[in-house]
Amino acid sequence: MEYIVEKIGMSRTIGTASTAVTLLKVLDMKVCELNENGSALVAYAKSKKSNKPIEGQQKKYELSKEFNKFVTLNVANSEAGALDMAPLAAAKEVKAQFNTKGRGFTGVMKRWNFAGGPGAHGHRFHRTSGSIGNREWPGKVQKGRKMSGQYGNEKVTVHNDVISFDPESMVLVLKGSVSGANGAMGRIKVVK
Repeated sequence: MEYIVEKIGMSRTIGTASTAVTLLKVLDMKVCELNENGSALVAYAKSKKSNKPIEGQQKKYELSKEFNKFVTLNVANSEAGALDMAPLAAAKEVKAQFNTKGRGFTGVMKRWNFAGGPGAHGHRFHRTSGSIGNREWPGKVQKGRKMSGQYGNEKVTVHNDVISFDPESMVLVLKGSVSGANGAMGRIKVVK
C-alpha cells in the first residue's frame, strides 16, 4: 500500500538507547476510483491551484475544493471513500521515496569530493577539476568523466523501520533519515 506524505523533520527518541528518527505527516486522501489491478485514483490537498480540469474531476467525484491533486497509488480499499490506514498502522518497514535537496550547478569539489589544488598564490589550479583528457589518442574526453554540473534534486528511495504511527495526528515515525528538505512531499510504500 502506498501513501503521500510530507516530511516534518527529524528528532530523537527519548530513552537509554536514543535513536534518530524522521517524522512524516500522512496527508488526508480520498479514493476516487478503483482499478481492477489493485491501484486507484487518489485525490489529496497540496496547494490552492485550481483550473477547469481539476474542477471537472472534483465535480465528477464529488470532492471539496481542497482536494486538487490526483495520483495513482496501490491501496487496500475495496470501495471509494476515505483511504484505509490499517496497513500503515500494522507496518514494520516502509520504502520512502523523496527528491534530494537541489544544490544547483556545482563544481567538482562539492559534487564529487575532489581534493582541488593549493589555495595559495602562484597556482591556477585551486578548485578546478584539472586535466580531463589524454594525448593524441583518443583525442576526446571519455564518456562518464566526473565534471561540474547539476547536483541534487534526484529521486532517492530508502528502506526504513517504522517506530510508531499515530492515527489521530497522522504522524508516522521512521527510524533513520529520508532525503529531502523539511516540508518536502514524497511517497511511502509498506514493505512488511
